Amino acid sequence: MELQWELILFTTFIAWSAGLFGAQALAAAFGQAKKAQFASWIAAAVLLVVGGIAVFFHLKHWERIFNGFGNPTSGITQELIALLALAVVAIVYLVAVKRSEDGGSVPKWLAWIAVIVSAATVIVMAHSYMMVSRPAWDSFVWLAYVLGNSLVLGPATLAVIAAVTGEADFKQLGLWALIGALASLLLALAYAVSIQGVGAAFTDVGLYFDPTHPTKVMADANATLADQALLLWLGAVVVGAALPAVGALVAWRKNDATAWKLFGSGIIVCALIGAIALRVVFYNVGLSVFMFY
Repeated sequence: MELQWELILFTTFIAWSAGLFGAQALAAAFGQAKKAQFASWIAAAVLLVVGGIAVFFHLKHWERIFNGFGNPTSGITQELIALLALAVVAIVYLVAVKRSEDGGSVPKWLAWIAVIVSAATVIVMAHSYMMVSRPAWDSFVWLAYVLGNSLVLGPATLAVIAAVTGEADFKQLGLWALIGALASLLLALAYAVSIQGVGAAFTDVGLYFDPTHPTKVMADANATLADQALLLWLGAVVVGAALPAVGALVAWRKNDATAWKLFGSGIIVCALIGAIALRVVFYNVGLSVFMFY
């Protein structure tokens, strides 16, 4: 399948935005990172807008999208509902932050709602790509992997913003970033391993001619997957997941703002490279059951 760069960017930035908003809400629930709350909210909002712009470029005739909103079971409708819910909660959250006496506190009930809605948004977005017609996509491990993107990008970004805004205590924030990076590594490994068996989902029909596709050759699922091995293991797993885990461990042990500015930024860059690399693999191995290029 050809690469859909608009959707690659859309899913990456939405996962990043939801991850950051969820991380700052979790911090608020525990009374952490009060100085970073407003700046984190702005960063999450910008990431959300960038992701939304990317998907509009994919739609081409975006005004026709409204024709599909009458079907609540369609993935794009569910994504819209989740994003609208996230936006509403985010606005209420911002009002609470601005009205707080210390400029960074929100009610715990609102913080936990924000965490739940952030996670749900990522899950709904990833689920919309799960299609029986594309075996490499039809896996709950993919859904977990995208959630893993949020788990590493969100806390790491919050830690960097906290370091820039003058937070002094990184014990809790650093631990969350480390846990998120380790979870992301495990989920990246799980998806990389699970996708190895995608070839078994197709049937070898030998010589075959389809009069509706007379000029197209049958795709070889195993060969296609083999071509993506370097990008999958080096790009997505090593650079995108293992290096962020190492960086988070080092920063957590140093436990200061300087370390999180340096290593936190590196974690974000590596995690983004890995997220995009795996999405490229995701599209390249997203062969339909008809196995045509």
